[in-house]
Amino acid sequence: MKKSLFFICCLAILSSKSVLGQAPKKIIVEHSDFADVNQAEMPDAFLLTGNVRVNHDGVVLTCNKAYYFQKENYIKAFGNVQLVQGDTLFLNSKYAEYSGNVKKAFATGEAFMSSPDATLATDTINFDRNSQEVYYNTKGTIVNKDNTLVSKSGKYYVTQKKFQFLTAVTITNPTYVIKSNHVDYFTNSGHSYLFGPSTITSKKNYIYTEKGFYDTKKNVGHFLRKSYIKYEDRLIEGDSLYYDRTKEFASATRNVKITDSVNRGIVKGHYAEMYKKQDSMFVTKGAVAVNFVENDSVYIHGKRLMVTGKEDNRIIRAFNNVRFFKTDMSGKCDSIHSSAKTAITKLIGNPVLWNGESQITGDVMHLIGNNTSQELDSLKVLNNTFLVSKDTLGTGYNQVKGQNLYGKFKEGKLHDVDIVKNAEVLYYMRNDANELIGINKNVSSKINLILEDNAVETITFFNQIDGDIYPDAELPENARKLRGLVWRGDERIKSKDDIFSEEDNELNDKMIKEGKKEDAKENVPMKIRKETLNYDKKKSPSSKKEVK
Repeated sequence: MKKSLFFICCLAILSSKSVLGQAPKKIIVEHSDFADVNQAEMPDAFLLTGNVRVNHDGVVLTCNKAYYFQKENYIKAFGNVQLVQGDTLFLNSKYAEYSGNVKKAFATGEAFMSSPDATLATDTINFDRNSQEVYYNTKGTIVNKDNTLVSKSGKYYVTQKKFQFLTAVTITNPTYVIKSNHVDYFTNSGHSYLFGPSTITSKKNYIYTEKGFYDTKKNVGHFLRKSYIKYEDRLIEGDSLYYDRTKEFASATRNVKITDSVNRGIVKGHYAEMYKKQDSMFVTKGAVAVNFVENDSVYIHGKRLMVTGKEDNRIIRAFNNVRFFKTDMSGKCDSIHSSAKTAITKLIGNPVLWNGESQITGDVMHLIGNNTSQELDSLKVLNNTFLVSKDTLGTGYNQVKGQNLYGKFKEGKLHDVDIVKNAEVLYYMRNDANELIGINKNVSSKINLILEDNAVETITFFNQIDGDIYPDAELPENARKLRGLVWRGDERIKSKDDIFSEEDNELNDKMIKEGKKEDAKENVPMKIRKETLNYDKKKSPSSKKEVK
């Protein structure tokens, strides 16, 4: 028996009244072209067909056909179903069910949800109005401006404008792809919070993290927990990494390690900045550069290290109390400037070099390499050159001084040395039995030394001006030191650990301790940033500065 739509609406309105506000609000039928009650087809239900429109507490549902169970306050909708909640959520599907008592909706059949910032397409969608949560357990595709998100399941928090994925999710952007098993993605800001093993892959680099944040609009990220950035030729690791994709800039804090696979080098420290476009980096707080040369490692330490330029034109600078170590050589100076193009390493400011047991000082000191063989070729020391070593058995010092020094290396060791202009020598001469023959003290225009196993093998004098070989007893103590001798043996760097000061070691121990303490903590998702929570909030008029 057919009943009028007016009669049905009256019943719905009357039944929607609650007692003292305790009963849930009733679903109100606002329009239907036709209405019928057919107990045979659908017992205890109103059959609504044609431009059906119902309303429940602010949510409007439209469809082609619906069964309205007034007693249960429940509706089943068919064909072109759309559920609308203000301007925050639109839910479309072929079929849907909605309960006014529990305020929950179920939609299936090409289900499609849209919000002001994103759309979701999947097979089945559930919507809980009480918690303002949308969730799905079938493969879903979300489109948010330039980002497409695909996951097996997910949840959308309407109020927060946040998607949460706890199973495999892929975020595809024209520039990169994000993959993770746990992502909180905010559709208004484009902010992504990654938790657990996660990757960001692009043509330029590959990022791994187990706890991180990435702003898909500004293309900046902050990564914690086992994070690294991998380029084709470089790997950046650190306890905390910041990355700006637009500027190709990265910074790292605590336990930083930058590995150069092409040039076989490693740079470490506890703070670093790197500009990939300029191929440059800056490292401080316990900074050390390790380069592999001639099957050996060269360690360079300074308060600050800077590396700039492409491979063939690369410059390495180290500043403030620089120390370096190689198996057969070590040294100290105020700063270092090393150029790959010229293959010259300049030791600037009070340089001292130890080659084997020999100490070399001078005003200007250059180590010169061979770009073809990639080996150390020669040494140049200008002005106030002084070469000194302890006598192997006695208490005296073997000394050579002059204006300039020019030396040649053989298999990484200083082999052939010329001291030119105002050259002076004082040398303890011993026979094969290591017995002291005498003390050679001479002045000449040039002296040549041939070194074997880091010890003087032969001495040749050119244009000798004055000098003699003195018996030990005939040369007084005050005549056994050339003017300007300063023995700095107690400063000699004998291992790679000696390049660090006590202050450096204290800082390093502190940073390592903090890193281990952080690693020992339970890994929990990153706290949501204020910039994410306040993204849509506008400044109040009172917060704006008064313009006069």
